[in-house]
Amino acid sequence: MSLKSFSLALAGLASLAITSSALAQKKYDPGASDKEILIGGISPYSGPASAYGTIGKSIAAYFEMVNAEGGINGRKIKFISLDDGYNPAKTVEQTRKLVEQEEVLLLFNTLGTPPNTAIHKYMNDKKVPQMFVATGATKWGDPKNFPWTIGWQPSYQSEAKIFAAHILETKPNAKIAVLFQNDDYGKDYLKGFEDGLGDKGKSMIVSKVSYEVTDPTVDSQIVTLKGTGADVFFNITTPKFAAQAIKKMAEIGWKPTHYLNNVSASVGSVLTPAGLDNSKDIITAQYIKDPTDPQFQKGKEWDDYVAWFKKYNSAANINDAFNVYGYTAAQGLVQVLKQAGDNLTRENVMKQAASLNITLPMLLPGVNVKTAADDFFPIERQQLSRFDGKTWVLFGKVYGP
Repeated sequence: MSLKSFSLALAGLASLAITSSALAQKKYDPGASDKEILIGGISPYSGPASAYGTIGKSIAAYFEMVNAEGGINGRKIKFISLDDGYNPAKTVEQTRKLVEQEEVLLLFNTLGTPPNTAIHKYMNDKKVPQMFVATGATKWGDPKNFPWTIGWQPSYQSEAKIFAAHILETKPNAKIAVLFQNDDYGKDYLKGFEDGLGDKGKSMIVSKVSYEVTDPTVDSQIVTLKGTGADVFFNITTPKFAAQAIKKMAEIGWKPTHYLNNVSASVGSVLTPAGLDNSKDIITAQYIKDPTDPQFQKGKEWDDYVAWFKKYNSAANINDAFNVYGYTAAQGLVQVLKQAGDNLTRENVMKQAASLNITLPMLLPGVNVKTAADDFFPIERQQLSRFDGKTWVLFGKVYGP
């Protein structure tokens, strides 16, 4: 072999080695390739919880912006978001379609406690990430038994304990009435609330009334609760029923100290339909910036949000905090996928989701996203706020670890 031939052969081997090394660095599971990352979503675009459909639409709008800016590590996101009507049986059907037919890399921000409960075991048996679920049920933070499911927002129990602590501080002799949705979501909030009140709760809670998600209204429940003489009300409802409860309370002149769970604290989707005057003085707990709060309507973070909103999500209501939720959750997933690099296996995606320590622009000051292999609750900090008739006004300390 001539020296020239030998040199060419060496160059060829080196090139092959480099190519093999590059190929070895790229790892894909179904739903990922050099050009695309396939993400599945399920939201209630119809049915009794359809107000939450805004979240799915805002996530899609955020991914549209990411793709327009070049994607993630050169890959475009293809987001397939299906409607389950907040019906767990439909959730199962849509999940099978996304996992088995569409072969998505992961499911992202699937909404609701009963829907996610229905697919919890399936997703873990299939070893497909059930990523950043849109529900605060405590069960999503169980990496030992369900390593493929991770939460996003603060747990319902921790939020309810904040309300309980505030009541014990400010009205230790309160007579408390509770309205709750009769499912895992409602019962999770109720457990946290009762645990937070401790032994005193047995005498302080004078009435607990439930409703079914299929009920047309909660008007009769509100009338019943007023009749107990309660001076504190804990409202554990999804948006449609939260608005009904607020409106009915105003109609019948019941004015207890009113605590409303965060999942229904949107000014655009709940308080405006219920009547802003009717909603005055309601207390909730928050972890994302409310888009109606003037203190946050300035600076680069707000300008970036508005620019995204106007270009990609203009059909929505800018006063609806569910858009901020979707925008922020989508940023969380983008960070995970960036960290995953060219190793887009389901196992590595979960590993990256469990190693976050970031702040995001539309989270409240003092609130961060932090996870670990044994901590599947990404957001754990919250602050109380009171509605002044126009916007939520934050008060007190930031609760959480």
